[in-house]
Amino acid sequence: MKRQGIFLILLFLSTHLAIGQRARDYNITIGVLPTGKWNAITDVPGVKVGHTTLIEGETVRTGVTAILPHAGNIFQEKVPAAIYIGNGFGKLAGISQVQELGNLETPIILTNTLSVPMGIQGTVKYTLDLPGNENVRSVNAVVGETNDGGLNDIRGMHITENHVIKAIQGAQSGPVTEGNVGAGTGTIAFGFKGGIGTSSRRIPETLGGYTVGVLVQSNFGGNLTIAGAPIGQELNRYPFRSAIEKSDGSCMIVVLTDAPLDARQLERLAKRAMLGLAKTGGIASNGSGDYVVAASTAENMRIAYQTAHTTDTGNVLRNDNISPLFMAAIEATEEAIINSLIAAKRMEGNGRTIEALPMDKVLPLLKKYGVTR
Repeated sequence: MKRQGIFLILLFLSTHLAIGQRARDYNITIGVLPTGKWNAITDVPGVKVGHTTLIEGETVRTGVTAILPHAGNIFQEKVPAAIYIGNGFGKLAGISQVQELGNLETPIILTNTLSVPMGIQGTVKYTLDLPGNENVRSVNAVVGETNDGGLNDIRGMHITENHVIKAIQGAQSGPVTEGNVGAGTGTIAFGFKGGIGTSSRRIPETLGGYTVGVLVQSNFGGNLTIAGAPIGQELNRYPFRSAIEKSDGSCMIVVLTDAPLDARQLERLAKRAMLGLAKTGGIASNGSGDYVVAASTAENMRIAYQTAHTTDTGNVLRNDNISPLFMAAIEATEEAIINSLIAAKRMEGNGRTIEALPMDKVLPLLKKYGVTR
């Protein structure tokens, strides 16, 4: 009976740990603002996310993630957008036109470093094939990346344009799959398995009632910190020297909101996402490509491709009222990164094994520092 009781306790603990796929499943609360229904970027009305995941043989561990700011023809109804460079060691396609014109005209695509050309090709083909785009002759595809060459045969360039189109066409609202999926399939963060993570924040109605949603592709390092607790230091994984040596990589961050912001304000919002990355212990090292793509999905801010009007219209949020959105972006980015780690599982690939974040060791440390009870 005693052995049976011990077995049942162990079974309960292992089942409990297996269920916990996100920070809040472990009672880890980051920040003070409430989340949206799904605690995901899809809490922003109209936003959809799709993944294509490639796990083949012993060497292919990669994929594509597509983020759609609205369900319509994005080329015909462009959205205000901005891109902020935290550290530019990366290959973000489409950045110059977004910076010049202040708008986004395609889904945002995330993949691996050497598959950016296929990301462009697939996104362009998808856009040209949409009804109403028969006469379109120029498309600015926004495609970001991180290098998954540790677990993936990145030189094999296994992503095709069809994989990109599949991710776009399969995009859905509601809960977003995280961890070893899509563009996060082969990524590594803080020396553990990284991946896709997402979170959202809802601004109180008295401050506008807007939603800010964030999705990340985590593939970077530093000294891991969870809700202020020095987890990396406590696990003795990141004394100063090794924290620096393992800090290279990249993090793609996508910030969407239904607040009516213009491109200038969206760049201000994008900058705050880097503060969220810093709160997790990331340092935006020399070899890290850290980019933030921010866009407003507000219908009154849509930019028609062709119109008889000579001016754009749309009531823009006053700068005096934007600070709550800054806080929301910081909190949602921090939690999205932590979610990407917690959701990710141990992975073998390309002759290498990367362990998942050891929650059995992390949870007692979080309790020690008062993050959980």
